[in-house]
Amino acid sequence: MANRTDYQSLPELRSHVSFPTFKIPEEKPRGPLERFLSIFADVRTGEGLGAVLLMVNVFLLLGSYYLLKTAREPLILTEGGASVKAYSSAGQAALLLILVPLYGLVGSKVNRLKLIVGLTLFFASHLLIFQFLGNSGTQIGIAFYIWVGIFNTFAISQFWAFANDLYTEPQGKRLFPMIGVGASLGALGGAQLATVLFDDMKVSPYALMNIGAAVLAVCAALVWGANRVETARGDQVMNQHAKETLGAEDGFKLVFQSRYLRVIALLMVLLNVVNTTGEFLLSSVVTQEATRRFAGDTAAMQSFIGGFYGSYFRWVNLLGLLLQTFAVSRIFAFVGVRGALFVLPGMALVSYSVMAVAPVLAVVRGAKILENATDYSLQNTIRQTLFLPTSREEKYKAKAAIDTFFVRFGDMLQAGIVKVGNELSLGYAGFAWFNVALTIVWLGLASVLSREHRRMGF
Repeated sequence: MANRTDYQSLPELRSHVSFPTFKIPEEKPRGPLERFLSIFADVRTGEGLGAVLLMVNVFLLLGSYYLLKTAREPLILTEGGASVKAYSSAGQAALLLILVPLYGLVGSKVNRLKLIVGLTLFFASHLLIFQFLGNSGTQIGIAFYIWVGIFNTFAISQFWAFANDLYTEPQGKRLFPMIGVGASLGALGGAQLATVLFDDMKVSPYALMNIGAAVLAVCAALVWGANRVETARGDQVMNQHAKETLGAEDGFKLVFQSRYLRVIALLMVLLNVVNTTGEFLLSSVVTQEATRRFAGDTAAMQSFIGGFYGSYFRWVNLLGLLLQTFAVSRIFAFVGVRGALFVLPGMALVSYSVMAVAPVLAVVRGAKILENATDYSLQNTIRQTLFLPTSREEKYKAKAAIDTFFVRFGDMLQAGIVKVGNELSLGYAGFAWFNVALTIVWLGLASVLSREHRRMGF
């Protein structure tokens, strides 16, 4: 971490009282916006507007992703089928091996504003092209499926890289939990809006692409606004390099040469394998229950499974939003980032142990709701906060490599695990105990990462 600037880790005064009454010596009075936001996080003078712009930005990004995710399913399934959909996921990982270095090369030529705004508008232009091709009769299902997966990982990754580049490490610890509320709201709102547009208004997938393009244009404007607000603040030391380009280092090289980043990458792969294997267990139990209740009636089975997952996703998104809004910032305040690293794997260890001995739908459903809600709220905020003490090149390039390729590699690895497990006839209990073993390894990696984080002086 030799390239990391010292000022981004300058300590801040801390308080042991509630957020709304926080005071520091000689601090200018907070405005109405900061006082309101302090209900949810420790927001200080001058931080309110920039944080809100970022929160709205990530809200729109996640909302647009869920719209486009909904649009891609009928296209890929009607044009290719479920098998082609599975193969397309592998295509995403292969393509990212080319795109991640290309992204780093562009970052070495332009400043952060041009990089982020340019890539956002670049993605928006793709949607207009897909819409045109689709309406003209061209089959775009496979290409669009791969594109959505890459868009999601890159767009969210560079948003949080930008947020990391705006704030010092102490500021990020305070503000990221609140900014993350926008992501939770966007996921919930986007999924609900997609349902209304598809089911009630009968909007076509191509119309959703036009909506997505418009939303991304607004996101580009919000990035410009947040950058302008933060760089105008005379007390914001992190913006001294706003117009500088990144170094020439490759993102994958940055990951492999840093022990800290290697552990983060391994943690992301392992987390993804555990979570997706858990989803496989849930799918198995749901299918068994549907078969038990409606054996031979395919329509009734499909209706049961669809209704189950509709309720399941609503509860995951709702609980994730509540945790993000009211719990994450307080967990950070009480146990810090290092302590928070152990919450989800500890929870998963208990959950999969119970699931292994009690393969009951209600038990599996409740455990997976709690796991996914915590993953989307607390764990996601931890994931972004871990990059606060890294250099600018690592924030943008190494983070892009980890958030894109290594996450997709976890998907590929899990698919292989399921295939091997089925050939070995592991069964439900075998997969559950396998996840228990993985969570123990996960706790060990969390311990290593905690030591690396402490070694860096944070």
